[in-house]
Amino acid sequence: MEDRIIVALDAPDAATALSLVDRVGPACGFYKVGLELFAAEGPGVVEALTGRGKRVFLDLKLHDIPNTVAGAVARVGALGVTFVTMHAMGGREMLVAASGAAPGSLTLLGVTVLTSLDGPGLEAVFGRRVDDAGAEADRLARLVREGGLGGAVCSAAEAARVGETMGPEACIVTPGIRLAGDAVHDQRRVRTASQAFAAGATHIVVGRPVAAAADPAAAFARIAAEARGEDAA
Repeated sequence: MEDRIIVALDAPDAATALSLVDRVGPACGFYKVGLELFAAEGPGVVEALTGRGKRVFLDLKLHDIPNTVAGAVARVGALGVTFVTMHAMGGREMLVAASGAAPGSLTLLGVTVLTSLDGPGLEAVFGRRVDDAGAEADRLARLVREGGLGGAVCSAAEAARVGETMGPEACIVTPGIRLAGDAVHDQRRVRTASQAFAAGATHIVVGRPVAAAADPAAAFARIAAEARGEDAA
């Protein structure tokens, strides 16, 4: 189970991020590098993680013209990362171009609906009424599948629906994971680890519940235990 739990390194610099990796310890082998950390440190932080034997989810949420995104995917593929993200809203042509540029070792993930958005937030983005955020995630997942990507990012609330659309071989990655009773911060559609896996997630992303914990190793163990349906107390 631990190899399906990704810890988000939402840190301002490599020293802070790698300190968290050391504090979590060997139980976690998969880390997410997002925009803030990659902007600060570039490929060096990815190389530091892979040099420690860790897998990397590079969460860049690429969204640009097809040729630009394809070029970025080719460069990212050379870094040896496992996952990289792009916005499904970039359109089918962009997704197809990205898929064609990716090496076989890299799985492209299409971001459907951000977990920070709910119905009213989506209405503001789309300029129309949104009755069901899950339906919007499913619509975008169909675009991701047609674009040839290997998986999708969605909230656990939509994981079952998106997983059915993407097919049994797809990776379904769900952020917004909290332990029961945790604060939700800026997230809107959160679930526990066991709820996410039961809904069909293949991987979950955990950020603040581990990173902000006094003992990150113990927090990661609690998440893993909860994911297995054990007492996480």
